[in-house]
Amino acid sequence: MDRAQKEKVVEELGQIFESSGVVVVARYEGLTVAEMQVLRAMMREAGGAVRVAKNRLAKIALEGKPCASIGSLLTGMTVLAYSEDPVAAAKVSVDFAKKNDKFVILGGSMGGQGLDSKGVESVSKLPSREELIASVVACIGAPASCLAGAIGAPASNIAGILSTLEERHAA
Repeated sequence: MDRAQKEKVVEELGQIFESSGVVVVARYEGLTVAEMQVLRAMMREAGGAVRVAKNRLAKIALEGKPCASIGSLLTGMTVLAYSEDPVAAAKVSVDFAKKNDKFVILGGSMGGQGLDSKGVESVSKLPSREELIASVVACIGAPASCLAGAIGAPASNIAGILSTLEERHAA
């Protein structure tokens, strides 16, 4: 790899470290190509990606980044799993590690916060962005559905509700 290629890799890694919601560092020694392809497919399906890079180049790319603390994890055969969603890469990595003992999570970072392997596991248990959005929409939609039900109710029910409210207000 010549100098220009190395500079390009460092630039790409720098973008990954800046734009990712979570970066997971794992050791993958002993994984077959087929197993690595399964990991890549799982990560792609979740909206993330997997990157194998030389540790030295990754450490250079980390300089000055909020997640620079993961530089100490970059020894041996390491792989970076990352995603914009702050939970997706952690979930996929933990799930894959449970099924494959050759894939060992070393740690990672979430924003500027460094994580150890237990921290990555904790992040993986959080709800994903889509799950959070769905629960917020459900909370917002619940009062509206109650209101629509009340409006569609027979006039006698509405009159009963209004008289109850009037009695409470008078008391």
